[in-house]
Amino acid sequence: MSEVGKVWLVGAGPGDPSLITLRGLRVLEGADVVLYDALSHPALLEHCRAGADLRHVGKRAGERYPPQRQITDQLIELARQGKRVVRLKGGDPFIFARGSEEASDLAAARIPFEIVPGLSSPVATSAYAGIPLTHRDLSSSVTFITGSDAADREWSAEAWHKLATATETLCVLMGMRHIERITRALVDGGRSGDTPAAVVQWGARPEQKVLTATLETIAVRSKEEGLSNPAVIIVGDVVSLREKLRWFDTQPLFGKRILVPRPAHQAQETANAIRERAAEPVVFPVIEISDPSDPEPLRRAALELSNYDWVLFTSSNGVDKMFEELRRHHRDARAFGSARVGAIGPKTAAALTRRGITADLVAREFVGEDLAREVGALGPIGRVLIPRAAVAREALPELLRKAGAEVDVVAAYETHAASKERAAELARWLDDGEIDVVTFTSSSTVDSVVDSLGDRAPELLGKVTTACIGPITEARLLERGLGVTVSAAQFTVAGLLDALEEHFGGDV
Repeated sequence: MSEVGKVWLVGAGPGDPSLITLRGLRVLEGADVVLYDALSHPALLEHCRAGADLRHVGKRAGERYPPQRQITDQLIELARQGKRVVRLKGGDPFIFARGSEEASDLAAARIPFEIVPGLSSPVATSAYAGIPLTHRDLSSSVTFITGSDAADREWSAEAWHKLATATETLCVLMGMRHIERITRALVDGGRSGDTPAAVVQWGARPEQKVLTATLETIAVRSKEEGLSNPAVIIVGDVVSLREKLRWFDTQPLFGKRILVPRPAHQAQETANAIRERAAEPVVFPVIEISDPSDPEPLRRAALELSNYDWVLFTSSNGVDKMFEELRRHHRDARAFGSARVGAIGPKTAAALTRRGITADLVAREFVGEDLAREVGALGPIGRVLIPRAAVAREALPELLRKAGAEVDVVAAYETHAASKERAAELARWLDDGEIDVVTFTSSSTVDSVVDSLGDRAPELLGKVTTACIGPITEARLLERGLGVTVSAAQFTVAGLLDALEEHFGGDV
């Protein structure tokens, strides 16, 4: 029999994937198998190692899902196979979840396990709604209770009568199916019908909805607004502070769905930046990156790096592919020797830094023309290597050659358009109004998106905000006969999001 593995019951937090604990993230990164719930944010799975076995065991009321016994049996069997198993649960595994049951079964089976606490949903979602659960003047006590009784237990109005005035703040989880009975029972139990109340649906996510009313009217208003689980019902005077303390859903980009047309592994940093602005990134790779059809020039360049005076990178893709080639030859950053290294912008420079190279020059304007000017301003240029996409703008090498440099342009990678099926999916999203903004971070993303949409590109992109990272990208969009809504003044992702916030600021 193989050595017994281990199970981690990990709380994923309530919504925003950045709210997972550092311990939870580290455990997730090292897992062989992950069994995840419907309420754990899908972006967390991007942290799993390549090849990890990811199993959805989501449990939502009214939907078919694996029985609890089957989930627990999987945990035990996988651990007995020597696997590192993560059970990823929304919120905290021991607060209105079934983590205690799973832990009990693991203990009975003598399977090693660990509990990794998570931020509980009522604590986090109330904060994202701008509702403090306690307040020096308004509430010194809070009760957390589930609104869904066990299957074999009758719903009891009497139990809610006792809770009605027991504490100053009530937080009801999973109570939307019974909200009318719950609120009526609280009023019958002595709580004033004028008590402020709120429902927070999909808390701590860009799709968060918050409804405030009175205890007497919250049930009817919730039905009118179509609110349902997952939601937290909050009852108490603290709800009255929301208008003063709300911060998440007042951000200019709150709730906007922003298309990021890049491969998932390259879009993570951009996606995180979008989530920090309370928007929802929609990562959609209209460009696929592959090795060059002729690998020989890149191989030769990797072996001769130290013979160049300058090595200039125009994208993080070029950095990635160059270092992949160096690894194939058991080489590292020392292969650059005395060659100076330039980067077209901070993101490309950061990709170099992660591999032990500090760029000698980062273009101020983040375009090829500026990079060429700044290299030339430092004196005689000499011999230059530019590892880049097989098809790219010629401005940089042409300007360098005019300045007297000897320039070798090497295809480090090739880009290919998305499949017809993926292109049809993108068109459907735009048609149905599921995308608010399409971001363009390079001329190649412009061409790929427009080519994917074909003849309908002007119509479909005319329905959304188009945002360009800088003048080169903007010019390419105009060349393709399309309008530009927003163009960044600072040619970075942060600059692009700043421009979008300014654009949407009047909508808030």
